[in-house]
Amino acid sequence: MTVETTSIDTLVVGAGQAGVAMSEHLSRLGVPHLVLERARIAERWRTGRWDSLVANGPAWHDRFPNLEFADVDPDAFAPKEQVADYFVAYAKKFDAPIRTGVEVKNVVRNAGRQGFTIETSEGTIEARRVVVATGPFQRPVIPPIAPQDSSLTQIHSADYRNPGQLPEGGVLVVGGGSSGVQIADELQRAGRRVYLSVGAHDRPPRAYRGRDFCWWLGVLGEWDAEVMKPGREHVTIAVSGARGGHTVDFRRLANQGITLVGLTKSFDNGVATFETDLAENIARGDENYLSLLDAADAYAARNGLDLPEEPEARVIPADPECVTHPLHDLDLAKAGVTSIVWATGYALDFSWLNVDAFDEKGKPKHQRGVAKEPGIYFLGLPWLSRRGSAFIWGVWHDAKHIADHIVTQRKYLAYYDDSQRHAQGGSEQSTGNTSADSRVHKVSELGVN
Repeated sequence: MTVETTSIDTLVVGAGQAGVAMSEHLSRLGVPHLVLERARIAERWRTGRWDSLVANGPAWHDRFPNLEFADVDPDAFAPKEQVADYFVAYAKKFDAPIRTGVEVKNVVRNAGRQGFTIETSEGTIEARRVVVATGPFQRPVIPPIAPQDSSLTQIHSADYRNPGQLPEGGVLVVGGGSSGVQIADELQRAGRRVYLSVGAHDRPPRAYRGRDFCWWLGVLGEWDAEVMKPGREHVTIAVSGARGGHTVDFRRLANQGITLVGLTKSFDNGVATFETDLAENIARGDENYLSLLDAADAYAARNGLDLPEEPEARVIPADPECVTHPLHDLDLAKAGVTSIVWATGYALDFSWLNVDAFDEKGKPKHQRGVAKEPGIYFLGLPWLSRRGSAFIWGVWHDAKHIADHIVTQRKYLAYYDDSQRHAQGGSEQSTGNTSADSRVHKVSELGVN
């Protein structure tokens, strides 16, 4: 990055799905901008996931509107590398001004003048606006109950790659969401003894009556739900596109050889203790599953849809032994467990963003991505505007809203700049973009095409 150029109208931090979507809308609207990415485009898809991961939604759904996946059947689930390649190809479609290998270290509001000063690994940038597009997967969380035991290999799901990465022996997988379920299944199929700790969860059918659950949530209006149901904040979703896609069934996993246990409570002297909530968690997952089938059947009847009925989908097998007589504790050494995989989610990390855009708990304070701090925007976070906000297609629509907001603000500032010039007797004619447009040529000096 050259030292001559330090200014841009809008800076986008992050070049994952959120940053690429934001750049497309800003480009379409003629907003001068720059996207900074500390690694590569869509880096988390390449190196922040396990080797066999595929998208959890079918290719016809988990994409942006203006480009289909290459060499992936619309009803199939794209492997992670192809997902990353998709975003690279998408960025090339509109010549996105992305600079990779540049880390944003600090953002502060300017005093007595417009915009923000951004310190990066390649120098200082001035920007009128900053879009935070770093996504929800920022800092892997391992809970404080994790045992301090050097004899155990402990990794977060963000660092898990394949079964060969772990030492010989059994594995305790903590977390019954999509990551935990898929990793546990892969480990068991590789011949490992696996214990899977299952908490509260939703488990939609992979498909029902010939339609993927993504389609059902769409026609039922669930993706556009604007408010999370009370008490569901810590409920994860168990869904999988692995091996062509299938409904996650914890009973099937148990019959396959995985031992299900309740929520992990504590560790003491090599003994793991679990809550007595396993059967309750499984039953509530069943309720969620059946409720979607009910809603789908009602929608099909109401709209006269000619979709094949699927009564076998409602057959719930008997509980396996590990559910009817669950383990309440497990001596890890005696059970041969040598590893723990923590599929326990992520925390947000905005330590580099030193602006007044957060509530008393440090969570972003915004309205549909427009932050409390004027000029700051958030994109790609769960429930930013709706249930689908953190999904590929959802982030694209949220980015459009934010881009439109930026354009409106630019028009107000253009009027101010124009009126100031007239008041000062200036002869320069307003172009509608004013000082922001005067900085467009400087972007090319940053090496942005």
